[in-house]
Amino acid sequence: MQKSMITSAFDLPGYRIEKNVGIVRGITVRSRSIVGNFFGGIQTIFGGNISIYTNLCEQARMEAYELMCKEARKNGANAIIAMRYDATELMAGVTEVLCYGTAVVVVPVDDNGGR
Repeated sequence: MQKSMITSAFDLPGYRIEKNVGIVRGITVRSRSIVGNFFGGIQTIFGGNISIYTNLCEQARMEAYELMCKEARKNGANAIIAMRYDATELMAGVTEVLCYGTAVVVVPVDDNGGR
Protein backbone atom coordinates (compact mmCIF):
# COMPACT_ATOMS: atom_id res chain seq x y z
CA MET A 1 0.00 0.00 0.00
CA GLN A 2 1.46 3.34 -1.06
CA LYS A 3 1.83 6.07 1.57
CA SER A 4 -0.20 8.37 -0.67
CA MET A 5 -3.17 6.03 -0.17
CA ILE A 6 -3.25 6.64 3.59
CA THR A 7 -4.78 9.84 4.90
CA SER A 8 -6.18 11.42 8.03
CA ALA A 9 -8.96 12.92 5.88
CA PHE A 10 -12.31 11.22 5.35
CA ASP A 11 -11.88 10.89 1.60
CA LEU A 12 -9.09 10.46 -0.91
CA PRO A 13 -9.17 13.10 -3.68
CA GLY A 14 -9.28 11.53 -7.13
CA TYR A 15 -10.70 8.27 -5.81
CA ARG A 16 -14.14 6.92 -5.00
CA ILE A 17 -14.68 4.56 -2.09
CA GLU A 18 -16.06 1.34 -3.53
CA LYS A 19 -16.04 -0.76 -0.38
CA ASN A 20 -15.60 -0.17 3.35
CA VAL A 21 -13.41 -2.99 4.66
CA GLY A 22 -13.64 -1.84 8.30
CA ILE A 23 -11.53 -0.48 11.11
CA VAL A 24 -7.89 -1.55 11.13
CA ARG A 25 -5.33 -0.94 13.82
CA GLY A 26 -1.75 -1.49 14.79
CA ILE A 27 -0.73 -1.62 18.43
CA THR A 28 2.69 -1.66 20.02
CA VAL A 29 3.69 -1.41 23.68
CA ARG A 30 7.07 0.09 24.48
CA SER A 31 9.11 0.68 27.60
CA ARG A 32 12.16 2.75 28.26
CA SER A 33 15.34 0.87 29.04
CA ILE A 34 17.59 1.63 31.99
CA VAL A 35 20.24 2.89 29.56
CA GLY A 36 17.64 5.02 27.76
CA ASN A 37 16.44 6.50 31.04
CA PHE A 38 20.03 7.29 32.04
CA PHE A 39 20.87 9.12 28.80
CA GLY A 40 17.43 10.75 28.71
CA GLY A 41 18.04 12.01 32.24
CA ILE A 42 21.36 13.49 31.19
CA GLN A 43 19.73 15.23 28.22
CA THR A 44 17.08 16.79 30.48
CA ILE A 45 19.86 18.57 32.39
CA PHE A 46 20.81 20.50 29.24
CA GLY A 47 17.22 21.08 28.07
CA GLY A 48 15.88 21.05 24.54
CA ASN A 49 14.84 18.03 22.51
CA ILE A 50 15.43 14.76 24.32
CA SER A 51 16.44 12.81 21.23
CA ILE A 52 16.55 9.37 22.84
CA TYR A 53 12.85 9.67 23.75
CA THR A 54 11.99 11.27 20.41
CA ASN A 55 13.53 8.28 18.63
CA LEU A 56 11.69 5.83 20.89
CA CYS A 57 8.36 7.57 20.18
CA GLU A 58 9.00 7.65 16.44
CA GLN A 59 9.90 3.94 16.39
CA ALA A 60 6.71 3.08 18.29
CA ARG A 61 4.54 5.15 15.93
CA MET A 62 6.19 3.66 12.85
CA GLU A 63 5.72 0.10 14.15
CA ALA A 64 2.04 0.72 14.94
CA TYR A 65 1.57 2.33 11.49
CA GLU A 66 3.16 -0.64 9.70
CA LEU A 67 1.03 -3.11 11.66
CA MET A 68 -2.12 -1.16 10.71
CA CYS A 69 -1.12 -1.18 7.02
CA LYS A 70 -0.40 -4.90 7.15
CA GLU A 71 -3.86 -5.61 8.59
CA ALA A 72 -5.50 -3.44 5.91
CA ARG A 73 -3.66 -5.26 3.09
CA LYS A 74 -4.52 -8.64 4.63
CA ASN A 75 -8.20 -7.67 4.55
CA GLY A 76 -8.07 -6.61 0.89
CA ALA A 77 -7.95 -2.83 1.26
CA ASN A 78 -5.91 -0.58 -1.00
CA ALA A 79 -6.32 2.60 1.08
CA ILE A 80 -6.89 3.82 4.64
CA ILE A 81 -8.88 6.93 5.52
CA ALA A 82 -9.42 8.74 8.84
CA MET A 83 -6.04 7.50 10.17
CA ARG A 84 -5.20 8.56 13.73
CA TYR A 85 -2.68 7.88 16.49
CA ASP A 86 -3.36 7.45 20.19
CA ALA A 87 -1.10 6.69 23.13
CA THR A 88 -1.80 5.51 26.66
CA GLU A 89 0.61 5.13 29.53
CA LEU A 90 -0.11 1.67 30.94
CA MET A 91 2.25 2.05 33.88
CA ALA A 92 5.29 4.16 34.68
CA GLY A 93 7.64 3.90 31.70
CA VAL A 94 5.34 1.63 29.64
CA THR A 95 3.28 3.15 26.84
CA GLU A 96 0.85 1.70 24.32
CA VAL A 97 0.83 3.37 20.89
CA LEU A 98 -2.19 2.76 18.69
CA CYS A 99 -2.55 3.65 15.01
CA TYR A 100 -6.00 3.15 13.52
CA GLY A 101 -8.16 4.06 10.57
CA THR A 102 -10.84 2.86 8.19
CA ALA A 103 -9.61 0.41 5.55
CA VAL A 104 -11.30 0.90 2.19
CA VAL A 105 -11.14 -0.20 -1.41
CA VAL A 106 -10.94 2.82 -3.70
CA VAL A 107 -11.06 3.22 -7.46
CA PRO A 108 -9.85 6.22 -9.47
CA VAL A 109 -12.47 8.63 -10.79
CA ASP A 110 -12.26 10.55 -14.04
CA ASP A 111 -12.93 14.28 -14.40
CA ASN A 112 -16.66 13.60 -14.78
CA GLY A 113 -16.92 11.82 -11.40
CA GLY A 114 -17.25 8.34 -12.92
CA ARG A 115 -14.78 5.51 -13.26
